[in-house]
Order: sequence, then C-alpha cells, then structure tokens
Amino acid sequence: MPQSVNSLVRDIYQQEGYVYARSPEEIAAIYGFSRVARLASNENPFGPSPLAVAAVQKALATVHRYPDAGGSGSLVQALRDYHGDYEFVAGVGMDGVIETCIRVLVNPGEAVAVSVPTFSFYGLAAKAQGAEVISIPRRDDFTVDVDAFIKAAKKAKIAFLCSPNNPTGTLTSRADIERIAEALDGILFLDNAYVEFSEMDYCDLMQKHENLIIGRTMSKVFGLAGCRIGYAFVPSWLKPVYEKAATPFTVNTLSLAAATGALSDLEYVERYIRHVRSWIQKFRDTCRLPVLPGGANFVMINTAPMTGDECAALLAEKGVIVRSCRSFPGLADHYIRVCVGDDWECEQFLSGINQIC
Repeated sequence: MPQSVNSLVRDIYQQEGYVYARSPEEIAAIYGFSRVARLASNENPFGPSPLAVAAVQKALATVHRYPDAGGSGSLVQALRDYHGDYEFVAGVGMDGVIETCIRVLVNPGEAVAVSVPTFSFYGLAAKAQGAEVISIPRRDDFTVDVDAFIKAAKKAKIAFLCSPNNPTGTLTSRADIERIAEALDGILFLDNAYVEFSEMDYCDLMQKHENLIIGRTMSKVFGLAGCRIGYAFVPSWLKPVYEKAATPFTVNTLSLAAATGALSDLEYVERYIRHVRSWIQKFRDTCRLPVLPGGANFVMINTAPMTGDECAALLAEKGVIVRSCRSFPGLADHYIRVCVGDDWECEQFLSGINQIC
C-alpha cells in the first residue's frame, strides 16, 4: 500500500463536497423536541400521490426483474401525456441527468459555464469530469446579466442556468433564455426543478432550439424526493447518446412506477401548488426579515447583520431546520433558504424567526 491512502484519491474529492442540512433527528436529540420543522431541503411535506403509492405497491411484485431500460416505455409515455410530444431521458434525480449530460458532452479540460450563485452540484459534477468551470456572476438583484452570460459562456461545451434559481428563487424570462440559447455555441442546460410553482413555462422552446436541455424532477411538486428520479426534455439527437452514456438500468423499478403514477394525478399537484403560494405570501407579509421575490417552493431571506449560519443555529434551537446559504458559490454569507412545509412547520418558523430578529 502507498504511504497514504489519500494519495489514491483524486484531488477534487479531497476537498469539500455537497453540503447537507442538519438532520431532524440530530436537532430533536440536542434540543429535546418531539418533532422538528424540516424546511431546509425544499421537500413536499405531504407525501406522494395515492396513485404513486398504488403504482409502487403493484410494482413490488416485479422487482426480481431488471427495470425498464433507460427509463423509457411507460414513464416516457406518461411524460408525453403530461407535457406533450417531446423527447425525454431519465436519471437518478436531476443530479443523475446532469452527470450523464456532462459525461456525454464534456472532455477533460473543456469549459462548463455556471450562472452563480446557484445549486453547487453543476460545478461539482463538471469538475468530476475534469472540466474547467467558468462561474458567471448574476447582478446584485440576482437576475441574469444576459450579455455577460453570453460573453463568458459563448464557447463553453455546456452552460447551466437555473430558473427559478436555487437558492435565490429568481426567474429568468423566456426571451432571455431564447437569446442565450441562440447565442451559445454549446448546450444550454435549463434547470426547471421548481418551475411548477411559478407561472413560467419554457417547454415549447425545445421546438426551436437544438442546443437546449430542460431538466425537471419528481422530487418537488410530485413529492418523490426519496425515489430519486429526474428527467429532461432533450433534442432528438441527444437521446441515443445519452442512453449510451447512462449507467445501465439506472432508474429502479419502484421509482419508475412511482413517477408514472404521480404524473397521472394533476389534482394532487394543483393542491400542493396552491398551498405553497399561500404560504409564500404569508412569509412575505409576516416575516420581519427581508424576503426576496421568487417563484419556487422556498424563499431566500436576508439575515444581515446575522450570518446565515448564525440564524440557522438559532432557529434549530426553536425546532426549525432551514438551510444556511453560505455554501452556495458566489453568495454572501447572510442568507437562509426556507421551503414551505406543512402548516405547523411554517407557523413554527414564523414564530421562531420573528423572535430572534
């Protein structure tokens, strides 16, 4: 064996990786709570649709067989029934879709552009592929400076832009997305994980742009975070090479069944969206700290003069878990991200935040 096993590990994985929120079990044990408000991970608090649960129960009898290869078949048909006649690919969460797209497109040393501050996984996945990551700052109000983005990302193999953006909630207009897609030499990956909570829709842009990928997830509005299933609208030329690069049988049988069932329950989705929008407005009306505008199932809150870490620690003492935004690339350390939970969780958060500020 070498002198140090660390010498076997690539440099990138000897640095800090993805940052997770503290667990509710940890907070409950430390502070003596019987239940803790989980508002850090942008989850749907109500569980999946009964139709998703029924589909999983039925699929249990088939788990001795490999799942549908590539996530095609019934899931793709359900996605087409839900969204229209587009080409789709699936992965283990949108993270898996992002990793596979980078694997298909990016050679070591090539550029990947990322609009920051944003979800850290784009940069982590790109670096894991050996890419050079170009971080493109947003404006002070967290909107995208389109001209600056195009200039910096023009030659990148793939550029990542999130709308609504995580963690700021900021939306980018359809017109701006079109301008960017038309100007880039490479691919624009538009992350729409939270788009159902906004009034924006970008899907039909796929019919105009052969260099556009739109990523979506079953984790948020559909309540399937634990199933880890994401999907993307892709141009027709990309689908066969994506499936060639993907890990074989990457999405498991139960997740495929859950997603297919969830996509058939529009009433469940609409009910949860109404709940989110109602509480977002209450957060804006009631919270004593500045709540930034946005279009997701969470809000970002300016905690200055406290840091995000300090505010998150004080809220943990009150049985509320929120996400400090310190670890998001390109963002100052005085923000927290708070998602909409169940009614009691939101009430506990508002009570706690208004006591400490």
